[in-house]
Amino acid sequence: MAKKIKPRENFPTLVIHSTDNSFGFGYRTNNNLESDKLFIKKFDSDLCNNLINDLNKFISKENLQKINKLSVSIGPANFNASRLIVVLARTISQQINCPLDRFSSFEIMAKRIASKNNIFTNKKSFWIYKKLKRKGFIAGKYEICHNEEEYSDLIIRETVLPKVVKELEIKELSFEAIYDDEEDLKELLDLSNKNLLNSNVDSWRKVLPLYPISPIN
Repeated sequence: MAKKIKPRENFPTLVIHSTDNSFGFGYRTNNNLESDKLFIKKFDSDLCNNLINDLNKFISKENLQKINKLSVSIGPANFNASRLIVVLARTISQQINCPLDRFSSFEIMAKRIASKNNIFTNKKSFWIYKKLKRKGFIAGKYEICHNEEEYSDLIIRETVLPKVVKELEIKELSFEAIYDDEEDLKELLDLSNKNLLNSNVDSWRKVLPLYPISPIN
């Protein structure tokens, strides 16, 4: 039976996120937005080594040991970056005995897209898609869970994990995926804190990159 976590003092949270051309880290204590610390960087020629070096610069070894919750975006995004940040997150989680949670990149941006397009009706659903270089799309489906008019109170559920589809359903609302490094990191911190008590210390075993397509597509 998986062991449930017991919150550590100060409730620090670390998140790792990547897009098509960048990656970033976010850090928050006690679910206090004013404590947010963010790091964003465009990809370089040696992402594997620099990812770890940049993390060491972003957070001290002492603070890393105190992390109460770790969350990572699993894609769809840059194939190589998704793989690397998930491996890094799994390694940290296992080494410091910290629960690891994961969210798709589309789920992270869903709240921002819903708010921008004034979608606040309970049970209202919409798709987020990304056009492939070849034929088809990567698309995920999202549903409003509460009828709220305030962006901060909006809760969205991912009903279809991003997958490859040939065509989008014209009858349903659909919006193109738009990454926003800073906003997505903040939302990932929010999602991570909301799920704080719903993770197990061995949850890293279930966290894998999302590969809807091959790395050459």
